[in-house]
Amino acid sequence: MKSYIFVLLFIVIILVSVSGVHGPKRWITADNLDKAEAFTKWNKFYIQSLEDVKNRLHKLENKQKNYPPVNSLLESQRKRILVTGGAGFVGSHLVDALMLAGHEVTVADNYFTGRKMNVEHWIGHSNFELLHHDITEPLRIEVDQIYHLASPASPPHYMYNPIKTIKTNTVGTMNMLGLAKRVKARLLLASTSEVYGDPEIHPQHEGYWGHVNPIGPRACYDEGKRIAETLCYAYEKQENVVVRVARIFNTYGPRMHVNDGRVVSNFIIQALQGKPLTVYGNGKQTRSFQYVSDLVSGLIKLMNSNVSSPVNLGNPEEHTIYDFAEFVRNAVGGQVPIANKPMPQDDPRKRKPDISKAKKLLNWKPVVSLSTGINRTIQYFRDELSRTKVLNNNRKIDI
Repeated sequence: MKSYIFVLLFIVIILVSVSGVHGPKRWITADNLDKAEAFTKWNKFYIQSLEDVKNRLHKLENKQKNYPPVNSLLESQRKRILVTGGAGFVGSHLVDALMLAGHEVTVADNYFTGRKMNVEHWIGHSNFELLHHDITEPLRIEVDQIYHLASPASPPHYMYNPIKTIKTNTVGTMNMLGLAKRVKARLLLASTSEVYGDPEIHPQHEGYWGHVNPIGPRACYDEGKRIAETLCYAYEKQENVVVRVARIFNTYGPRMHVNDGRVVSNFIIQALQGKPLTVYGNGKQTRSFQYVSDLVSGLIKLMNSNVSSPVNLGNPEEHTIYDFAEFVRNAVGGQVPIANKPMPQDDPRKRKPDISKAKKLLNWKPVVSLSTGINRTIQYFRDELSRTKVLNNNRKIDI
């Protein structure tokens, strides 16, 4: 309501400035109007103007925003859910699923990599709240579940400010565990396959302790997530906090950041712009790629399960980076070359999840094929590049 009052005051100021300090100039002249007549016409003019403004504001207040249809849950079924990092790539898709299911969702995000536009279609909904908040600072709200996703996840982003990355995954995780302890909420930690480092076993199962360089360029993220897991189980043991830990493997889909820096977004953007696809090393290193909707369904199943130990969530379909580059190039169309560059330090040679635990205990497995997911993601980036081009053209015109 405050915003409407400011709009009203702004319009009145504009009217005064246009009309002149002493009222509407076309009415008030020294030759043909006395002061009483001038005041009467002044009064009528501004009363009518204010009525017009009130009518417009009333229409705006009563204008219904078209939200996606949400499920109607009983009070006993509806949960109050906090999603940290909920304006980010994975977080915003998780928010969509929870909102559509009928829950009350609060998003806490500092917008380091997240974007408000990812959740803007929910702003104003009675079940949704968006907080501009950095989780390295305490947060005091009442919730039933916490999906703790806050952290930069791509190498360029987490290497940009390694100390901040460590603080988010340590101090931030402690703050969320402290909140869970106070309000007796269940917390799910979005951990990562990076806890396995450059693995010496293949595929990677949850019992593998990993092979991580604790002082390398990726350590701020790898070790940050490892200590986050340790914190979760310390709070579980000492404070009886109910925790869930998801070890997430490579995920892709719409709402990835254009400058994300991971292989899927890199290849698609480069192919759409007609640039060479950058492959580090000889391209024989492997990755597995899961579509974001598969991950979201796995996170929700894990949160609501009785599985307290870590669970891998990923797609076990393995591809070499070179083969994947050719796949993306063919999907986009065109004949851009593939350019090889030196392998970054500590880049994993192989990455493939063993998801037998998720299959058995969660009845979960990925269902979206690579071709389907990549085509959806290509269309998203096409739209993003077109939108950016239009915005840039408009800026040029304004200048």
